[in-house]
Amino acid sequence: MVTKKDRILWADDEIDLLKPHILFLEDKGYEVVPVVSGKDAIDCCKEELFDIIFLDENMPGLTGLETLAQIKEINPTVPVVMVTKSEEESIMNQAIGNKIADYLIKPFNPNQLLLSIKKYVHKQVIITETATIGYQHEFGRIGRQISETLSIEEWQELYKKIVYWELELESSQTQMGDMLYMQKKEANHAFGKFIKTNYTNWIKRPDERPLMSPDLFKKKVFPMLDEGEKVFFILIDNFRLDQWRIVKDLLSDTFSFDESLYFSILPTATQYARNAIFSGLMPLQIEKMFPELWVDEESEEGKNLNESPLIQTQIERFRKKYTFSYNKINDSANGEKLLSNIASFGHNQLNVVVLNFIDMLSHARTEMKMIRELAQSEAAYRSLTRSWFQHSTTLDLFRRIADKGYKVILTTDHGTIRVTDPLKVIGDKNTNTNLRYKVGKNLNYNPKEVFDVRNPQEIGLPSPNLSSKYIFALNESFLAYPNNYNYYVSYYKNTFQHGGISMEEMMIPFITLSPK
Repeated sequence: MVTKKDRILWADDEIDLLKPHILFLEDKGYEVVPVVSGKDAIDCCKEELFDIIFLDENMPGLTGLETLAQIKEINPTVPVVMVTKSEEESIMNQAIGNKIADYLIKPFNPNQLLLSIKKYVHKQVIITETATIGYQHEFGRIGRQISETLSIEEWQELYKKIVYWELELESSQTQMGDMLYMQKKEANHAFGKFIKTNYTNWIKRPDERPLMSPDLFKKKVFPMLDEGEKVFFILIDNFRLDQWRIVKDLLSDTFSFDESLYFSILPTATQYARNAIFSGLMPLQIEKMFPELWVDEESEEGKNLNESPLIQTQIERFRKKYTFSYNKINDSANGEKLLSNIASFGHNQLNVVVLNFIDMLSHARTEMKMIRELAQSEAAYRSLTRSWFQHSTTLDLFRRIADKGYKVILTTDHGTIRVTDPLKVIGDKNTNTNLRYKVGKNLNYNPKEVFDVRNPQEIGLPSPNLSSKYIFALNESFLAYPNNYNYYVSYYKNTFQHGGISMEEMMIPFITLSPK
């Protein structure tokens, strides 16, 4: 474990009595620098660097706590272990308040010293080795699963496993990330085949399909309301499973969780998937039943302006009497306004909140050079998500809801995927601009590279024209026009997009949060 002479500074006015412990550590490969006072420890820190410091609390002259404060001014990041004979709580509190790494009470045995060193000097190495070995053992099992014919539930479990290892390997700073990335690409390739084989039947036989966008209110929200619960339905646009996992701990002190995944409909885009959630209908049904609420692809009108009326139609269709509010948060001002009015929402059985930050982030990453720099990788994209969740009004919103004792359903309309592989497609001027799906009447493409649907009604989608068809990109592909092809490809490569078929876009979180 010790690859170099890790250096330990040990300050204790009875250092001679600690000689056996020092010899033990030296035998383990460490270099120990012993000093007998706080002043000597401070002088050493001014001149040399140490990997960890053991500091006696009760020394003549400068006390351990006084010494600690000055050491932290010199080197704020060095881990300091406070050593004392006293078990007095006030001393422990002061030491912890001054950000010690650990606390040892005399007498202690050599293994306690070694444990502190491993925790604070070798922690990252141990985590990296453990994660690497764990994923190496799991690699073969994941590979075998990908090659098998999986059920809906098995696909969900496989995706959860891939996300778990993605986050584990990221936090452990191991070099196995590239191997997992290739394995995820392989899984997405197989997932695309799974969707092409099964999706049409899911739409034709809603009683036999997995939970999908139009089913959420009927199967999940309404039963909770019928039981007398007051529910906040919070939808974060573009919110993937990995993004949920990295904000989950921020809510764990106030909520318990019931976590699951559901499938977004195609296209995995707001106009289709979110309207399906709020209406409880497939897009074709919305167009036929409520033509005034459906906005087609060619319209200049905003595609998600009718969400509140669509919720009302679903409540009425199921003959429910729920009162509800609808709130869309696009900026901090709207978020602050929502927080200030939170008390008034108690009059409603259902409060729907749409949070658009992550969707805006993904689009900004495409369009703004600065955001591209900030979110160069999946890890950076997740980090920005966590920062927004923690420092915007979002975290406060969840805490206020918990204080009121209301349940929360947290979900999304679709995920997003970072695209890398351009596919050439030709369409007329009326073809939509989305990079992950196209709908049009004169599309020219390689059918082997996409999921093409020549009869949109089969999958519950409207046809802007009699001869319209839809094509959906698979894996990490994006659909590029031949005109100005090289510029187009370089501009959109490695951007986050949605609308097509991938695990990230289609298998998305559905979390029920109960206040503790």
